[in-house]
Amino acid sequence: MNKLSFLLVLLMGGLSFMMWALFNRPDQLPAWPRYIDGFSFNPMRVHNSSSLDNYPTLEEIEQDLALLEGSVYSIRTYSVSGTLGDIPRLASQHNLNVAVGAWIGTDKKRNKEELHKLTGVYGNSIRNIVRVIIGNESLLRGDVRLDTLIGYLDQMQKVITAPISTAEPWHVWLDNPELAEHVDYLAVHILPYWEGINVQKAIDFTQERMKKLKEAFPDKPIVISEIGWPSNGRTRGKAKASLANQARFLRQFIAVAQKEKYTYYIMEAFDQVWKREIEGEVGTAWGVYDAERKSKFPHTAPVIRIPEWPTLAGLCASLALIVTAFLFRDSKGLNYKGRGFLTILTYVVVTATVWIVYDYTQRYLTTGTLLVGILMILSALGIGVVLLAEAHEWAEALWLGSSRRSPLHSPAPDYHPMVSIHIPAYNEPPEMLKQTLDAIAALDYPNYEVLVIDNNTQEPETWQPVEKHCKMLGKRFKFFHVSPLAGFKAGALNYALQHTSTDAEINAVIDSDYLVSPNWLKDLVPLFQNPKVAIVQAPQDYHDCKESAFKAMIHAEYNGFFHIGMVTRNERNAIIQHGTMTMVRCSVMKEINGWSEWCITEDAELGLRIFERGYEAIYVAKSYGQGLMPDTFLDFKKQRFRWAYGAMLIMRHHLAGLLGLKNGSLTRGQRYHFLAGWLPWMADGINLLFNLGALVWTTMMVLKPGFFSPPEALFSLMPLTFFGFKLLKMFVLYRWQIKAGYRQCLAAGLAGLALSHTIARAMLAGFLTKGVGFFRTPKRTTKNRLLQALAACREELLFAIAFLLGSYSLGITQDLSLFDLFLWRLVLVIQAIPFLAAVIVSMISAMPWIPAGLIGYMSPIDQCSARESTQKKAELE
Repeated sequence: MNKLSFLLVLLMGGLSFMMWALFNRPDQLPAWPRYIDGFSFNPMRVHNSSSLDNYPTLEEIEQDLALLEGSVYSIRTYSVSGTLGDIPRLASQHNLNVAVGAWIGTDKKRNKEELHKLTGVYGNSIRNIVRVIIGNESLLRGDVRLDTLIGYLDQMQKVITAPISTAEPWHVWLDNPELAEHVDYLAVHILPYWEGINVQKAIDFTQERMKKLKEAFPDKPIVISEIGWPSNGRTRGKAKASLANQARFLRQFIAVAQKEKYTYYIMEAFDQVWKREIEGEVGTAWGVYDAERKSKFPHTAPVIRIPEWPTLAGLCASLALIVTAFLFRDSKGLNYKGRGFLTILTYVVVTATVWIVYDYTQRYLTTGTLLVGILMILSALGIGVVLLAEAHEWAEALWLGSSRRSPLHSPAPDYHPMVSIHIPAYNEPPEMLKQTLDAIAALDYPNYEVLVIDNNTQEPETWQPVEKHCKMLGKRFKFFHVSPLAGFKAGALNYALQHTSTDAEINAVIDSDYLVSPNWLKDLVPLFQNPKVAIVQAPQDYHDCKESAFKAMIHAEYNGFFHIGMVTRNERNAIIQHGTMTMVRCSVMKEINGWSEWCITEDAELGLRIFERGYEAIYVAKSYGQGLMPDTFLDFKKQRFRWAYGAMLIMRHHLAGLLGLKNGSLTRGQRYHFLAGWLPWMADGINLLFNLGALVWTTMMVLKPGFFSPPEALFSLMPLTFFGFKLLKMFVLYRWQIKAGYRQCLAAGLAGLALSHTIARAMLAGFLTKGVGFFRTPKRTTKNRLLQALAACREELLFAIAFLLGSYSLGITQDLSLFDLFLWRLVLVIQAIPFLAAVIVSMISAMPWIPAGLIGYMSPIDQCSARESTQKKAELE
């Protein structure tokens, strides 16, 4: 890391620290009084659960009451079951009044038992029981009918002299005014969080509801039996659950309550972990004290949103320094814009990851939530790594000031080593192959031979015209028809090596559909004068891009890799060798024993083995030959499946070397580019697993909404961020680096997205198997038609329908006020986009009459000429 990079990291660290400090400015709030009116009191500990009738011991209840003594006048209970029935008696020993509650549910027998026990509890503790509450939100949940609840109230009025009521939200009282005729006071719940109210407006909301209740029931005393704000949980509408918001709301409310002379019970004294079963994470976080009985926020001092922010800011700065040191350790030529871009993005990724970890540690963790948390953290780390790898390519593509390995052409009039050109062919159209041979015959180079290896073509009428044409072209052209021949394309190329002239110093390979430029060998062979150079690679390019909109689309998609990816890789001698328009030194081919027949991407694997021997490769970013693109979307998918599947096989086979665990000559830059270059494909494979899990989870949300809730916002934001970043990167690089038009950017993005599912399947298949055979990309096939096009994308179509149907179903079955639900529905729609793209591209491929001009034509790849002109201009100046 140079001085500029270090300065940028320090500067960004200072700005980050200032932002942390600005976000966490102390919030001056009214002080908590020495005594408050009351607490909702439930003495359940972490190991207790009301649903299992597992109640705290008397000693534990005693400890809780002792903690509250001297700070509150009264407590409110919800049930007299188990040891909870002893709370009034124990509270009297700590000078605490009690609003004793009886739980009313759907079980009438249990309700009867609860009311019977309440009568006994009241009789034993009559002096400190100031109120009685029969039922808690029983009408809201629909556990009992209104007439049944009224019957319970009338029954208890006969045996209890203390004021009696039932506790319901404010709107239930307004909707059922007749209920007020059977109670002595209104026990009202006002919980702005559940109504999606912003904490800034929550106090006004509370006062307005109290005003409405007083107007509706002027003759009834009103007791706010529950009021509070959670310190953690999901965002509902504009209501954000946070510790700072809890402190803000409670301290402001208590000040207003004293002024307005409200009688209230703060919801609640202690966090109730068991409520996760019925309310999710937010149910655990309403307490003023946590489950360990520690105060959660300051009662008199200013409130800070994140009290630990200095530690978190320091941790972010330290991690960012480490990550940027890794990114900049081999960044010669990257200007200040690129370094600044990577520094900013590193801080964003690191800060987001640290926040996710911190946020999750603030919760009550069970085995299940711990596993979810680990999955979320691993997902964040994975997405962060892929984002930084993509950003690194972005920065080097746009802001590399000077090239370290620019292959400028140098004339070599006396250097004409023999080149053996190999053309593997299987079942290729003879007229197409003859055009390829004619173009080779016109090469402006004096010393070469041509070997055509037709392997396993069964129909003589396919290969015999090519054999005849080779004889017509002269002795340089040799034709071999071999059947059977194992090893697919690699087998054919190895066969060609066995018949290569002993005078040959260079092997060149082109596909059977390529029309090469006359200057191909003349321009590129001189690069082999450097004895370290083993590979000279020209880009794949295509001459049929003007045939249809489909071909214009995929041509634009191809160009991204050859214009950008290969150029940045070349800077660190880490290109992906591809098996056309490539040249390899013959002595090196012998040294590494030829092509690997076990790998269906034998070209990329060959290049990696050559790098492992310490040789160099040169990528010349100028088009010297153009071939034919797939005619149908199905063939486009097959080609990309082969590339991705082969990439995974290569990673498996060479993993130790790529990780630096095996002695070899791979440089750090080479290892980085091979791993980082395939990371996006690996991410697609993992994303397929995510898609399957998302559909299963969404289905369960629709079928069992009480048991399955939407994933948390942080979990949903990760795939949304990743998707947005990839699209932005593609658009920026195509516009700035390739100079593509808006339609071409859109077309390239659509074609790339359309392959996401295919790549995902290939990566997972490559991870689990190694037996998928080679399949060639057909040329000049019959164009796809609509039904065939639909069949070609049937999997993608089903996935798209499933995601869109899932999002729609959630919209009609779930609580739409949940921000988490909004994000999850958005995730489902976003996840459907690549599948919809596949359907669209497949249908376009079935309509070859749509003109290519609608998309536009990509300029031929020729970065070398532009670079040479720039350097010559600089020399003249």
